[in-house]
Amino acid sequence: MPHIKALLFSLFLLMQACGPLLAQIEPAKEPDSPGLLQKLAARVRAAKNKVLAIGELAQGFAAAYYEDHIQPVTDSYVEWASGVKSSVWEKIQTTIDHYTPFNTTQVD
Repeated sequence: MPHIKALLFSLFLLMQACGPLLAQIEPAKEPDSPGLLQKLAARVRAAKNKVLAIGELAQGFAAAYYEDHIQPVTDSYVEWASGVKSSVWEKIQTTIDHYTPFNTTQVD
């Protein structure tokens, strides 16, 4: 036990002696984090702009392809479907108009 007390006492004295020495040492400079973050943000913005430009270009090609190749083919099918819908709706309306059991005229 006496050697533990001596060890603690010497450690305490060492800390007291080194305290002022540690206060005189300047802290190490931190790396320039804001500059690094700004560079990283600029690169991210540049990459985002490139991706958006490529996306707009691809969208333009897709729109041109649709207008040139797909729309002329599908327009005839759209017109045909619209005509079928109108025809069916007219048949339903005429059937409902001819079948009017509730539309009786009352004679006084």
